Amino acid sequence: MMEGLVEGADGRLRCRWAGSSPDYIAYHDTEWGRPVTEDRRLFEKLCLEGFQSGLSWLTILRKREAFREAFLGFDFTRLVHFTAKDVERLLGNAGIIRHRGKIESVVNNARRACELVEQEGSLAAFLWRFEPSEDSRPRHLTWQVLRSMATTPESTALSKELRQRGWSFVGPTTSYAFMQAMGMVNDHVDGCAHRAEAERLRQSLRRPG
Repeated sequence: MMEGLVEGADGRLRCRWAGSSPDYIAYHDTEWGRPVTEDRRLFEKLCLEGFQSGLSWLTILRKREAFREAFLGFDFTRLVHFTAKDVERLLGNAGIIRHRGKIESVVNNARRACELVEQEGSLAAFLWRFEPSEDSRPRHLTWQVLRSMATTPESTALSKELRQRGWSFVGPTTSYAFMQAMGMVNDHVDGCAHRAEAERLRQSLRRPG
């Protein structure tokens, strides 16, 4: 078996990080690396990646429904109306990560998202501009290569642009994890049973904007 892959109980090879957790396997098989162009889902993922900083993604994944309930389905057009009182309320919500800075970041970023949509037409149109070109991607995506790509020039550029626009908790590593999850790159390693499907979806995608 190639390094970076794990064989599931169903006999299928998956990216090593999917492991044996049913939550991770379902996320890996049905979501991760599939291209997303819906503004609300893109915003949700940016926010949850911010919450994940310093924690396991599995922790966030298992709390995702509670996050969605707490943050109005990550509808940034509604989150802009959250006040300091709402932040205090959420700090008492045991279903989410009770980190003041990260909660305040969601509210701040909702305001920035509304500004960006007004300026650029949609969040998707802006974010997908940072999709790496095919020429910049590794020809063979092995586990070793993937581990060396915690950040990329494109994720660094995206992070810089977002921060210049006032966003928070959007560093280069967070930005690359977002790009991986939202299918802006296909980082299912060679040999993963889901790499071809993710690539098919990417090839057939009509890019926003």
